[in-house]
Amino acid sequence: MMKSSALQPPLLHPIQVAAMKLIGKRIEKDGSGHVTVRPEDDEDMWHLYNLIQEGDRVRAAGIRRVQNVSATGSVDSRRIRLHLTLAVTRVNWSPSTAPGAESGAAPSAPNNAPAANATVEVTGRVAEENQHVKLGAFHTLEIEANKDVRIEKDAGGWDSIALSRVEESCVPGRGAEVAAIVCGEGTATFCLLSEHMTVVLQRLEVPIPRKISTTSSAHEKGLARFYQSLYASFLRHVPYSSPSLRAIVIASPGWVRDAVFDFIMAEASRTSNKPLLAARNKFIKVHVNSPHVHSLVEALKSPEIVAQMKETKFAREGMMLDRFFKMLATDEMRAWYGPDHVALAADRGAIGTLLISDELFRSSDAAQRKKFVGIVEDVKQKGGEVLIFSSMHESGQQLNQLTGIAAILTFPLDVEVVEAEEKEAKEEEERKKAEENGATE
Repeated sequence: MMKSSALQPPLLHPIQVAAMKLIGKRIEKDGSGHVTVRPEDDEDMWHLYNLIQEGDRVRAAGIRRVQNVSATGSVDSRRIRLHLTLAVTRVNWSPSTAPGAESGAAPSAPNNAPAANATVEVTGRVAEENQHVKLGAFHTLEIEANKDVRIEKDAGGWDSIALSRVEESCVPGRGAEVAAIVCGEGTATFCLLSEHMTVVLQRLEVPIPRKISTTSSAHEKGLARFYQSLYASFLRHVPYSSPSLRAIVIASPGWVRDAVFDFIMAEASRTSNKPLLAARNKFIKVHVNSPHVHSLVEALKSPEIVAQMKETKFAREGMMLDRFFKMLATDEMRAWYGPDHVALAADRGAIGTLLISDELFRSSDAAQRKKFVGIVEDVKQKGGEVLIFSSMHESGQQLNQLTGIAAILTFPLDVEVVEAEEKEAKEEEERKKAEENGATE
């Protein structure tokens, strides 16, 4: 029998609400210049990954192995910390890894395997020589939390998308707005959702024997282990008393969500967990078809969530993506997708809402990035709404599967007619050029 003290609420790690610190900024009129920031958490690392492009120069702290050869020929090898400036050739992102599935055998045992933090690795040639590293030598910097990072771009590098991301990442008070538990019988996935990220904190699996007869004691014991393990994980991972947390979603097929909610509230009452009892109104129970994390998109479209979360960025994105798919099925002349078709719609001032993935702005092709930045600026200038989806949310991943760019038009346009008009206009332009060339000869 487990002692009641085993599930007393632990000291919760406060959810990260501080913004990335802007240390310095100098941007010239031609879009060149530098920004110095200090990342603090995984979301800051995600912003850096989206800010640093091939061809930029990045200065940050790093560790490098150096060798010294003495007069006698002996070699001394050691690792030293130094600041390096790299001309960037590649940027890699490694997300946080969730803890492994936890068995229900010992629900009171703490999860001692901490999740690894997200990392950004910048590879390039050393652009400023120092006494330890030669100019032009290759090096890889792993960006560290709470250390300054300077990003320098050439003319045109600090475009409107890059500058708006710097501004967004440095807004104070940022933090997770939704906690979610997507569960089935014996399984649960704990997630936190902020504006730009969905972080999977833990995947819980507890084997539950099947109910094969009227004597179902093994089944009931399995369920009890599952609920106890889930509650312990909930206390460990969900910052239910955080003011920035707007909702705690429990999503599942069937009856599981009701049983989970009832157990959490019963344990909160039994252990006199007043902060959790006070957060009762934050809980929202939602039906989903599958007990997997991708069901979060389905959960966020539910009327209960929409009513409470309509002002949040990711909820708005989920609603508009759902609207786009419905329109694609019922009114396809107002639902366009693909870079070329969306560009045509933007030229005609037809876009009411542009849906675009942040993945497109990470293109190593400067001309491609410039094209997408131009579409965004054009839509905004003509009064349209622009939603930049994060690839770290399920909705962003769905959009990536649909070329990464889509648009809801304010009036219907036939793709074939527009393409025919474009072809005709191009042929007319070529004919005029040919006539002008003939007249000058």
